Amino acid sequence: MAVTLSQIDSDRLILYSRAGCCLCEGLEQKLRALNLEQLKRPLRLVVIDIDAPGCSPALKARYDMQVPVLAVEGTELPRVSPRLSGDGLFRWLQRVCDSATGSD
Repeated sequence: MAVTLSQIDSDRLILYSRAGCCLCEGLEQKLRALNLEQLKRPLRLVVIDIDAPGCSPALKARYDMQVPVLAVEGTELPRVSPRLSGDGLFRWLQRVCDSATGSD
């Protein structure tokens, strides 16, 4: 897969998750359905399975009972309602990312 300049320049929206978690999988599906590059600050979704081989024990310990957790630039975002989807999820993400990164 070719890496484009926009992929390199975009910030990462990290979803700490685990396989078999219905909340994690549901949130991942909803996020993948959004065009995250259309946010004021374009984002690229990165999913980290905390149970995967090679995942650090510190990450597993930190998020074991918390998943799903979203983070941008190392800043954890508030817990998102599982009821949000589509435009509502997009607007929520725009608002919390602006707050988390200090944008106006």
